[in-house]
Amino acid sequence: MARENFNDLQVFVTVARERSFTRAAAQLGVSQSALSHTVRGLEERLGVRLLTRTTRSVSMTEAGERLYDTVAPRMQEIEAEVAAISEYRDRPAGTIRITTAEHAANTIVWPRLSAVLPAYPDLRVELTIDYGLADIVAQRYDIGIRLGGRVAKDMIAVPISPPQRMAIVASPAYFATHTAPQVPADLAAHNCIGMRLPTHGGLMVWDLEKDGEEVNVRVDGQWTFNGSSAIRRAALAGAGLAYLPEDMVLEDIAAGALRRVMPDWCDPFDGYYAYYPSRRQSSSAMRVVIEALRAER
Repeated sequence: MARENFNDLQVFVTVARERSFTRAAAQLGVSQSALSHTVRGLEERLGVRLLTRTTRSVSMTEAGERLYDTVAPRMQEIEAEVAAISEYRDRPAGTIRITTAEHAANTIVWPRLSAVLPAYPDLRVELTIDYGLADIVAQRYDIGIRLGGRVAKDMIAVPISPPQRMAIVASPAYFATHTAPQVPADLAAHNCIGMRLPTHGGLMVWDLEKDGEEVNVRVDGQWTFNGSSAIRRAALAGAGLAYLPEDMVLEDIAAGALRRVMPDWCDPFDGYYAYYPSRRQSSSAMRVVIEALRAER
């Protein structure tokens, strides 16, 4: 049967259920003559009579009853599913896929979304830790979270954190055998813990700035990791100098487990942004997630 004839089946089911062309026409918002023409055309294509018409009533033939019993339940299932899908416009539901770096995942995404998700049981979040600059459209992510300077210009970007700052730290055990660095040039003599980035397979450069002077230092050392938590653990164990987000190590510094050096070379920079392609694609689920991420800036 041609694809467009499914509309004819819907007309037949409605007339058969109502046992009246008048009531079916009112329900479907079309004329009685149009319904009669549609049912007649369906019968001609099938080669059987489906309805018996009199001046007072409409009843199904044996073939009509068989078709109705087969088709009507399926039509109801389709209508119910369409109604359920339409609820997505108003009820936060479905899965929101987010890509971000580990630091933002731990300090922003988890604490903020874990606080709101219990109120939306039909909303799910899939979080991927990725230090690369993911193409969120090609990789089918709904939201990307990156530092402000790394957000593509064609994206809608929403600030979700205050300015960030890095810290250069090492354990007291490390400084027991190494002189604390004072200027960027001193880092060449130190065992610096590296961060491997997926972009071009390179090591993260330590971007330092003081009084408008910017220095990009390519450090070297015995250990290289691809995650900030592993770098922190290595620094706590005395493996060398680490370059980490300040808020990740403030408690360690306060506890005396890590010592900070060269703080005057670590100026604040743009914080994290949540970005996505278009407001036109913003569902109620997206709005809930974005608003939660924007909280407590």
